[in-house]
Amino acid sequence: MTLALLATSHSPLLEHADLDPAVAAELDAAFGEARAFVHDFDPDIVVNFGPDHYNGFFYSLMPPFCIGYAAESIGDYGSPAGRLDVPGDVARELAEAVIGEGIDLAVSLDMRIDHGAVQPMEILYGDITAKPFVPIFINSVAPPFTPLRRVRLLGEAVGRYLRTRDEKILLIASGGLSHDPPVPRLADATPDQREMLLGRAGPVTPEARRARQRRVIDTAREFAAGTAAIQDLAPEWDRELLRVLASGDLAPLDAWSPEEMTRVAGNSSHEVRSWIAGYAALGAAGAYTVRYGYYRPIRELIAGFALTTVALA
Repeated sequence: MTLALLATSHSPLLEHADLDPAVAAELDAAFGEARAFVHDFDPDIVVNFGPDHYNGFFYSLMPPFCIGYAAESIGDYGSPAGRLDVPGDVARELAEAVIGEGIDLAVSLDMRIDHGAVQPMEILYGDITAKPFVPIFINSVAPPFTPLRRVRLLGEAVGRYLRTRDEKILLIASGGLSHDPPVPRLADATPDQREMLLGRAGPVTPEARRARQRRVIDTAREFAAGTAAIQDLAPEWDRELLRVLASGDLAPLDAWSPEEMTRVAGNSSHEVRSWIAGYAALGAAGAYTVRYGYYRPIRELIAGFALTTVALA
């Protein structure tokens, strides 16, 4: 067994934002560090912790966690569409091991995933089928949210199973950090939005998807200009989270309530659940060291944007 972790923000705006050249160069350098780390590690399997943005999971049935035995990328925001190479036997054994530890976990025999799960594979390999890929969905947009302690325990259970395997396994944690993009919320949804959040509106038409994406792109430009009516980024909160994750002791995060996370860091700050699960999974295999870290609050991406590469000590 050998495990490693890449934890990274994702953003549907990476191909649409007008970034300052210096910031764009920083991001290119960070992605270069990630590629070098991953290609040097050369995993046999990727296990991905990621969110969904009401493309595969809806309020008609919203599990806190779900493992896919097979998966398809929907191709939103220009991300690659198509089937992923999911090793069903590995996914099934992982799910059974995690459930056996008392973690409340759903399974999907045909998971639909969006840019939140596949963008790191696209950045790292240019091909979402480059490696066998096990997707683990963590609800990060649809309240009520499970406590962070349960997320940590999920990650630890995943790590305990993976450390029994002979393959080299790359953990990817995709999401976060502080951000508050214009994602519809059930509490104040219009009737049409409510139908979408429930998954009753039917397949998203190309026109509706373009309109959704246009709204996010326009909001990002307004946010960069200081005119958007969304919550600001929270760099201090982001840096404290990164500090705790790097320390190896994630227990202090158990006290972070979902309500306070939303208040301080925005409605989509819950995507850091993927980071907590990823770090917890690696920690279950042994002590770890952050090899590389990048962080910058980037308003053009509506994100506290971070990337870390992490190896067992």
